[in-house]
Amino acid sequence: MIADRIETDLIGPLAVPGHVLYGVHTRRAEQNFDVSGLRLKDFPEFIQSMAMVKKAACLANMELGLLSPEKAQAISDACGDIIELKGIEENFPVDMMQGGAGTSTNMNVNEVVTNLALIKLGAKIGDYARLHPNDDVNLSQSTNDVYPTAIRLTVLRACDGLVSAQVNLRDAFRAKALQHANELKVGRTQLQDAVPMTVGQEFGAFAELIDEDIVQLQSVARLLLEINLGGSAIGTSINVPREFPGIVCGHLSRISGIQLVAARNFIEATSDTGGFVSFSGMLKRIAVKLTKICNDLRLLSSGPLGGLGEIRLPPVQAGSSIMPGKINPVIPEMVNQLSFQVIGHDLTVTLAASAGQLQLNAMEPVIVLNILQSMRLLTRGMRIFKERCVDGIEVDFDRCRALLDQSLVLATPLAKLIGYGKAAELSKLALAGKRTLRQVVEEAGVLLPDQVEHIFGNSAEFAGLPDASPA
Repeated sequence: MIADRIETDLIGPLAVPGHVLYGVHTRRAEQNFDVSGLRLKDFPEFIQSMAMVKKAACLANMELGLLSPEKAQAISDACGDIIELKGIEENFPVDMMQGGAGTSTNMNVNEVVTNLALIKLGAKIGDYARLHPNDDVNLSQSTNDVYPTAIRLTVLRACDGLVSAQVNLRDAFRAKALQHANELKVGRTQLQDAVPMTVGQEFGAFAELIDEDIVQLQSVARLLLEINLGGSAIGTSINVPREFPGIVCGHLSRISGIQLVAARNFIEATSDTGGFVSFSGMLKRIAVKLTKICNDLRLLSSGPLGGLGEIRLPPVQAGSSIMPGKINPVIPEMVNQLSFQVIGHDLTVTLAASAGQLQLNAMEPVIVLNILQSMRLLTRGMRIFKERCVDGIEVDFDRCRALLDQSLVLATPLAKLIGYGKAAELSKLALAGKRTLRQVVEEAGVLLPDQVEHIFGNSAEFAGLPDASPA
């Protein structure tokens, strides 16, 4: 067993487990912030982004002659190992919920990079006289420009997976819309029968709800391309060479594959979290729309015999420990719940953003935690929703037609021929006499036989719909 080593910081000496790659600052944070159970190691995508920032800074410092090629090579290689996640995630134990505006996360990364680099230099872990976490790895940087830059980079990198999940879910609904383009059913407002529509139109609307958000998400994400790296502590670029911001931004763009730009005003960019508010609000919008879709699917599949029962959701598990044969809409229920969580996360982001004071917002740790959790929930949730629910939806055409025939929804196209008042009178008679509207119209003799068929025939065109094809 490797003995503990003693490291010293501003507070004093502290024992650090001898086998770990982190140091005293991380150890103190590990003890201070054991609160959420969600640690930096649980978000490897964020660790990777931090390492990308450190590598870019290292290369910029070497280019400016501030870091020797030997040190720069060791630091760069260490960052590469972290970016590739070479089994070292356990060395990032800091709780995501932390005081200090992200300083503990920054120091955790600094220390791990340093000790990995020391190993590559043939030195011992903790030999900070050879290579130092602050003086070398954190050179020309501050937590206050590194941390928010890494947040932005992480969110931007995660966007591709989220958009891919949206596209796949949209396309699944589009396929259903095309499949059922001309099958009539009851359209409803306020849970009451309204006017006729097609099954395809209903599914097509779901697809459009999702498609709108794909464009909006990509637009809002562009707000995060502007970074404050090089602004140092409060945006005045103290201890940072004048050329550093432009050089480091270029290196980080190449390393990440994302074209980032330096902020026009580093002081504003260091304290402002408006981009995170907008992006989180977009995630909330996606969640709200998913909730609406899932609510509709649960209603449309209700029953199956005592409810609407117009569609059948794929059975994925038994629904009850006491009621034999019961199947529940568990996948839409799951998506509903994760959507509620995302909506709650957005409120947290909003409150945290509003808590910024003077030249810094110290609440960024809870901002990144909630945004990354929301993105993870939505990405995974939409994938499962598509694969285990939407793809397997079946339509009960007989049920749709029976409900249509029994309803009064065809009173609307009828009113165009005989007037609103007469159509309302006949609708009331049908409802009171437990007869279909067609039967009452035929008995009243207000239409010729071919007009009756035109209104009540079994096609979207007869129902008065101008275009039954999905958009």
